[in-house]
Amino acid sequence: MLWRGDQMDSAVDRALPTGFATLDAQLPGGGWPRRALTELLLPHPGVGEIRLLGPCLTAMQQQGRLVMLFDPPAKLSAQALAQLGFDVAQLLVVHTRARVIPGSDSFWAFEQALKSGHVGGVLAWLPARLRADRLRRLQLAAQAHDGPAFVLREWAAQQRPTAAPLRLALRAGGADRLELKILKRRGPPLASPIVLTLPPVLSDTLREQAWRRQRDTAQPAPQVVEHHAHEPSRVGGMTRSSRVEAMPLPAATFISLV
Repeated sequence: MLWRGDQMDSAVDRALPTGFATLDAQLPGGGWPRRALTELLLPHPGVGEIRLLGPCLTAMQQQGRLVMLFDPPAKLSAQALAQLGFDVAQLLVVHTRARVIPGSDSFWAFEQALKSGHVGGVLAWLPARLRADRLRRLQLAAQAHDGPAFVLREWAAQQRPTAAPLRLALRAGGADRLELKILKRRGPPLASPIVLTLPPVLSDTLREQAWRRQRDTAQPAPQVVEHHAHEPSRVGGMTRSSRVEAMPLPAATFISLV
């Protein structure tokens, strides 16, 4: 496919809505791409990535398609995922990193899932400093995958090139707010970051403390703020122990490739 750097690509293969209209307006095709990797860079896990991807992944489940999560780095809360709309009993969570060579099976399993043609949505937390040739292999495999394919990587990876057509940097923007910067897309660059308001995960007390910290730092707000259309009272698929107590995920199926 040919595309110009100063023009948004309108021929993207059936992009999937993100659930955030302002973000859709900035993505080629109006949403998350199919048959391509979407790379999300995080300063640490738990900044809101599950809540960001929830609308797309739950839509896959509603279509009767399998959603797979590879090597989440923290406990997953079954209750929070259910509040986000996930069918927890149908989630497939794959743990692979107990091997002598860290990340080897994670890469292989994720690549095979992309090539299989039997998966709806895939989300993988990749090992740090993944070699560029391995990322290119994943992108090639994703071209056979009729669904969204998300890879989560370390913040420092933005200093290195990527084979993924779409790369975004995520970081917390305040209580239940996610600051998102589009680093690479098919089309012109986006100079200003976007801020999305996510479904809340903090208690009222912790949310007020976060707002106070943000106010005291007096940092200018990024360009766009958007509210999610459906906001349950307390949600958050991945939790950090200092904020929300994580509940086990007994209903999900876990596979070990060791």
